[in-house]
Amino acid sequence: MLRHHLRTRANVTVAAAAAGLAAVALSAAALATDSTGLIPLSDMQPDQNYKSFPGGLYPDNANYVSGRHLAHGLHLAQQIRPLNTAGQPAANGRIVLLTVGMSNTSQESAQFVTLANAFADRNPAVVVVNGAQGGQTAAIISDPSAQFWTVIDQRLAQQGLTAAQVQAVWYKEANASPTGDDIAYAQTLRAQHEAIMQIIRTRYANCRIVYGSSRTYGGYAETALNPEPYAYVSGFSVKWLIQDQIAGDPGLTYGAGGVSPWLQWGPYLWADGLTPRSDGLIWVRDDFGADGTHPSAQGALKVGNMLLSFFATAPTARLWFLQPGLGALLGDMNGDGNIDGFDVDPFVLALIDPAAFAVQYPDVDRVAVGDLNQDGELNGFDVGPFAELLIAY
Repeated sequence: MLRHHLRTRANVTVAAAAAGLAAVALSAAALATDSTGLIPLSDMQPDQNYKSFPGGLYPDNANYVSGRHLAHGLHLAQQIRPLNTAGQPAANGRIVLLTVGMSNTSQESAQFVTLANAFADRNPAVVVVNGAQGGQTAAIISDPSAQFWTVIDQRLAQQGLTAAQVQAVWYKEANASPTGDDIAYAQTLRAQHEAIMQIIRTRYANCRIVYGSSRTYGGYAETALNPEPYAYVSGFSVKWLIQDQIAGDPGLTYGAGGVSPWLQWGPYLWADGLTPRSDGLIWVRDDFGADGTHPSAQGALKVGNMLLSFFATAPTARLWFLQPGLGALLGDMNGDGNIDGFDVDPFVLALIDPAAFAVQYPDVDRVAVGDLNQDGELNGFDVGPFAELLIAY
């Protein structure tokens, strides 16, 4: 009788546990959706916000880096050059672009490495190293003694490279299985980002720039690993980090004596599922694997292409990522390799008479050097940002 009672009780317990797991799975599946109605940070208007937090990738609802911060970033980008294993300038040295993050970052980085290696215009000195690793969340790698950093050292050594040759980083991180208030989650993540920036600065003394990205869409998630809105608010974590550096946060100072690399956005990856972003970006279910969170080969390739486009065109990246002579200096309207008062008249000419500009400066791409707000055009909206850069540079 007792044995039967215990067996029955055990069966009920197992059945209850199974039912509980099924309920969790069904709950996660029920959350999977083609769109959430959330607005990408880059599409938020000045009168829009998320839980009182304004959008835009940069302060003042802007989607481009500008002014003093841009000037400093350009100066630092111009200092990136081939280094030998001891970190000294060398004609046959290397420029290591390291990727840092968790499993999604690793899958996307693998695609980016392949694309970059095949890219004809890539500076032959640039080597992209996939340092991202599965399961290595921001909470884990914000510890300077984490095994994550040792593994990166090993991966560098396997390619005959050293930490002294790491000069730029693509960074994308998150935490696993978040619960509770999403803003609290984003604020914790932002603090961990700062700690990781300090670790990068300490371990890679020649790392000048870190390009940060958000998570991709999390609405298709079939598990609680990192669903919406936690994927969405990861963008705020990066935004706040960069915003605080621009505002002078002592934990994010850069340059000589600084404790962090200089920061700017890399590709902003979040879009609301099937709802097109203003630039047309969408995420379809086939962009993700079975769990709806990790990218499929198709999704990883999509991010890889976004990364390649970014590094080939972003003003602070193209200066060193592209072959020498191909990366135009933003604001250098007369093509003399500097930004100064001699660029004012050429800027005005490029603005009011593009044909005459082309005749006088045949080797200068007026849009590449004059599109300060990075909207793909040179027009009146670039006048203010050009003046800000001219003064700050």
